[in-house]
This record gives sequence, C-alpha cells and structure tokens, in this order.
Amino acid sequence: MAERGLSNLSLARRLVLLALGWSLAALIISAAVLAVLFQNAALRRVDQTLNDLTLNLLTYSSVENGQVFAPPLTDERALRVYSGRYWEIAEIGPDGRVRPIGDERSQQKSHSLFDSVITTPPDLAARLKAKPGDPVRYDTRGPQNEPLRARAQQNYLPGRKAPVIFLAAEDRSSVDRDVQNFVVATAAAFIILGAGLVAAIFFQVRVGLRPLFALESEVASVRRGKAQRLAGRYPSELQPLAEELNALVEHNQEVVERQRTHVGNLAHALKTPISVMITEAAQRPGPLAELVTRQTDAMRQQVDHHLRRARAAARSQGPGERTSVAEVLDELARTMGRIFADTGVEIDWDADDDLYFLGERQDLLEIAGNAMENACKWGKRKVRVRVDAAGPERLTLIFEDDGPGLPPDRREEVLRRGVRLDERAPGSGLGLSIVDELARAYGGSVRLGDAALGGLRLEVDLPRAEA
Repeated sequence: MAERGLSNLSLARRLVLLALGWSLAALIISAAVLAVLFQNAALRRVDQTLNDLTLNLLTYSSVENGQVFAPPLTDERALRVYSGRYWEIAEIGPDGRVRPIGDERSQQKSHSLFDSVITTPPDLAARLKAKPGDPVRYDTRGPQNEPLRARAQQNYLPGRKAPVIFLAAEDRSSVDRDVQNFVVATAAAFIILGAGLVAAIFFQVRVGLRPLFALESEVASVRRGKAQRLAGRYPSELQPLAEELNALVEHNQEVVERQRTHVGNLAHALKTPISVMITEAAQRPGPLAELVTRQTDAMRQQVDHHLRRARAAARSQGPGERTSVAEVLDELARTMGRIFADTGVEIDWDADDDLYFLGERQDLLEIAGNAMENACKWGKRKVRVRVDAAGPERLTLIFEDDGPGLPPDRREEVLRRGVRLDERAPGSGLGLSIVDELARAYGGSVRLGDAALGGLRLEVDLPRAEA
C-alpha cells in the first residue's frame, strides 16, 4: 500500500518524503541514544559515589561481641537529616528479606535516615546470594518519597559468621533534572537541525531535478509548436534521453511528411481520372453522361472527405504548430466580405492577438472558412465571430448570424456529409461536416445552438497553443 501511495506522487515529492523520513528517523534515534548515554553517564557518577561510600563502610566497620559497628564517617550530607545521602548496614532476616542489623536503638545507619530505613526490593537477598560479593544497584524511594539510586553489597566481616549487607543510597532528583534539561536542549537543537535538513533536502531535490523540469518544459514547447527539437544541454544521465527524444521527434516528422506525401500522391492519382471522366461525360450529353457525372461528383466528394481527414490526422500526430487565430479570421473576413458583397452581410469578428490554434494554418482556414461561409450564406445583415479562451489548452470559435436559425431536432443532420436542409441554397452540403470532421481530428467538437442575433450559433472547440 505504501508503494502504491508513493507511485501516485511526483518524483520530487517522493525524493523529499523518502529523504525526510530517513533523516527524521535518524535524528530521533540519535536524540534518544544521546539521552540514554547522558543518563547512564550521570548515573555512573552517582554509582561511583555510592561505591566509595560502601567501600568505606566495608573497610572500616568492626565487630565486637558479635555486634557490628559502623565507622565514624565524616560525610556532612550523611549527618544531616533527610539530606539525600544515606547509608545502612543490614542483614538477611529469618523471613529471607533484608533488614537493618540490631534493634531500633542499635541500628547502624546514617543520621540522615533519622527514623527511616533504606527501602529494599523483595528479591534483593536472592540477587545478592546469586552473585556473592558483586554489588546490586536498584532504584527506590527515600524517606520523603524522593527518588533514590541505591547500591547493595554483601560481604563477610571478621568475627561474624553471618554475611553483612552494606547499603548506600543517594537522591537522584538532580540527575533526573539534568537528564530532563539535556533532553529538552537536545530536542530543541535537533528540531532546528531537522528544519535545516528539511530545507536542505527540498533545495537539493529542486536543484537536482532542475534539469528534468527543463527537459519537461522543452518537450512541452515541442508539443505546442514553439520549438522543433530539444536544444538544451543536460547532465550525462539525461543527455541520452534528450537525444532519444530528438530522434523520436525527427522520426515522427519523417512519418508525418511521408503521410502527407502519400496523401498528395493519392489525391493526384484519384482526382485526375475523376476530372477526365467528368470532362468526357460533359462532352457526351445523355442519360449515361448524367449518371457518370453524378457518380464521379460523389466520388470526388468522398475522396476530398477522406483525404482531408487523413491530412488532419497526420498533422495532429506530428509536432505542434502554432497558427494565429486573429490573422486567419482577418483574412477570411476580407475574403467573405468580397464574396458576399451583394448580400450586404456585415462580418464582425473579435479575437485576441495572443490566441493561437495548435495546428496547421490550412486546417484552421478550412474550419473557420466553412463556418463563416455558412453564417454568411444564411445571415441577413449581421454575422458575428468571437474567439474565447476556454483554458490554457483549449479555445472556442463562436459563429453567430441573424438568419432563420435551425430547429433543435434538425441540428445534428447538418453535421452529416452531403446533407442540405434547403436544396435551393447553393453548395454541396459539406461545409459544416468538414468543420465537424476537422475539429474531431484535432480532439475537438462542434456544438449548435441559438444565437443572440436570432439565427444559428456554432461553437467549435479546438486545441490552443501557448502564445
């Protein structure tokens, strides 16, 4: 599941998240290890103090008439009540638990314990017997419920058969505070270090992947028609890819050029015999000549239709070309103005100069020309053409007229080849079907509706190139 989740992320985010995960894990583990090492070092200092104290007790304690007497130690802290440093001489009682030697008056312990004793764990006697002579360290609570670090060691004294247990303990509150302060300071330092690492990782990934972003931008420029090939120089890891992409672009250009050549050859090979047949039929009038004329005219329309689609498909598969929409509309408006001068139709068009069609100029001329011609043919006085940007990658050509319009149930018919809803009108019925076919070849669409002027509204969706 994690791998599937990473596969949906961009390469930059994947690298940042992976590096960030490992870095944070390393920082957390390092901080925890440092805290443990600092705590152990602090506890070792306390243990060393307790070791010295128990060693003095062992060395200078004496036995008289079977009674153990502690030496007169001069440790000031052990003389103050509840000072935090304590010692005690104990033994294993009949119940198998550790208890102070002697009664309440004769107990051998530090003045700091006053009326208390060093608390021992229930299994201390067993632990001491398991390793005779070795110290046992443990944590317990003191007379004022303060945390204590304690040390117990069992030894034999001359003149006494039973073993003696020497206990020493010290308040570890200061050690815990030092550890806590160290952890807080270390955490703050590692947080700052982590933030620096995050920034460094992000910067490193962005700088490291910059050639990939540049390559992506160049490929997009080629696709949108702003460049013919990749011209940048890339690191050794990416340069072979750039060269292969250039080779692929050149291969596609060759394929498209061959397709265009084949289309042209096919058009020439078919149109010439058809023209000869039409000419011969015109010179020999009669029923057969009329039949030949109708059939050859249908053949020519079919040839033009399929050749036009083949050319558009070949162009749409090749590298993108940019065509200024405003220049094409200006040329068509002047041409249509001359053609329909007798009808008095006024052509009003509007297109921003930064709108470009992602395709060849000839195809846009056929699309806009047929659409504008249809509007001028049916319009009475006014034809309006507008081009809107439908996003960064799409544009919409809108043609409106003030003609009779078209009922909604008959709009789909006019997009079929050869359909003429009014036989009295001039033309072959191919105009809007050509618009639809070329728009579809470029991945676009054609929509018909009611115009604000009262006639037909024709919207053509086409790919847009960057300015």
